[in-house]
Amino acid sequence: MMGSQGGDQERLFYSFSLEDHVPKDHLLRDIDRFLDVSELRGQLAPFYSHTGRPSIDPVLMIRMLVIGYSFGIRSERRLCEEVHLNLAYRWFCRLGLNEPVPDHSTFSKNRHGRFRQSDVCRRIFEVVLQRCMLEGLVGGEGFAIDASVIKADANRERFVPAADAKKLAEGEGGSRAVREYLDALEGNNPAGPESDSDEPPSGASTPPKNVSPTDPGARWTAVRGGPAFYAYSTNYLIDLDAGIIVDVEATPAHRTEEVDATRTMIERVQRQFELTPKRLVADTAYGAAPMLNWIVNEKKIEPHIPVWEKSLREDGTFSRPDFHFDASANTYDCPGGKKLTSTGRPTNVGTVLFRASQHDCGSCALKQKCCPNTSHRKIARSIYEDARDVARTVCATPAYERSHKQRKKVEMLFAHLKRILKLDRLRLRGISGARDEFLMAAAAQNLRRMARWLTPATV
Repeated sequence: MMGSQGGDQERLFYSFSLEDHVPKDHLLRDIDRFLDVSELRGQLAPFYSHTGRPSIDPVLMIRMLVIGYSFGIRSERRLCEEVHLNLAYRWFCRLGLNEPVPDHSTFSKNRHGRFRQSDVCRRIFEVVLQRCMLEGLVGGEGFAIDASVIKADANRERFVPAADAKKLAEGEGGSRAVREYLDALEGNNPAGPESDSDEPPSGASTPPKNVSPTDPGARWTAVRGGPAFYAYSTNYLIDLDAGIIVDVEATPAHRTEEVDATRTMIERVQRQFELTPKRLVADTAYGAAPMLNWIVNEKKIEPHIPVWEKSLREDGTFSRPDFHFDASANTYDCPGGKKLTSTGRPTNVGTVLFRASQHDCGSCALKQKCCPNTSHRKIARSIYEDARDVARTVCATPAYERSHKQRKKVEMLFAHLKRILKLDRLRLRGISGARDEFLMAAAAQNLRRMARWLTPATV
């Protein structure tokens, strides 16, 4: 016999429990086991008034944000709607069926006000990381670092000359992102000109020619094979044991600033959590001589990083590796058996110049394979060449081959960030907005990683 639905929706009393309607294997159940943000009330308390009506519980908004970043719900308006309708989301937020969900405008006020002033997003990330460490997911032996470009909330078709950026602060154009950019610009110390040495392109502190009128802190950049756009970079420092993110730093999408974030993150992790890795894994962009010197000689970390080289020639003539450096005599021996000497004075680009005798080169049978277009051969040696030699030695070991494969873990995190968590374009503007988004997304990734690694599989 065919049945029919009763449709009795006018009952006066119901016996209903959210706990019974959330599946036992739901991701939020696993995340809830490892998330405790109750202590953040104390951090946020100074930013609330002691008088007036009680505000919305900040822990409720934090839990809602965790849901948004964990499930790729990018819109605050849609997040509020989903929490209103989804029983599992209500359960995670500790909301009963009859309790109201905060309005989406409340999120905007708190994210641009109390949350940013108190740096609560950084604290949320650290609370999650501490739990990862407590659960034994952070070994501290090997770290990997990399950066990924995220589009800014800025129209690529609109720009103004950077020289006119101060005019953006006048009238209605004085947005938070504009004021933030101008404050940072005034605090910058202009760098010197770029140089032809074994270093990546410089000029991070030099303002670009054009900026976005809505988010001037974003940098005009492009990925290979695609159109240019305004963007920020999220920089991840991860532990290689379980792929846990141990620090995050937001920078404009500029290679030098991405590389400089390495120092900031390693020192912060060392200061906050007393973690100093034995080895650091990165790609060639991080293989500049000053960075390698900082890693090897100052931090005593083994660099599993390819050296940034510009001395290798492709025209068939001798490259610098064909010359042998005699450390005891501080000279180079050329393939023809002659010596290249130096005054020992470093240049303004951090190199010491070694020169061969013009007489030796003029009568050498190998001149056409050595310096066919100059009267004598010159070699520039970095003042940090000892650190570069350490990196070259490490890169020739089997341990480096294993590290090179492990570096894919950070690239997989970036793919997860963009494809699963939907963070391929920012919603908040300015460097502080990018920082908040990157920190919350990284905290969500760590929570999901804990849930996957530490929750027993259900049969």
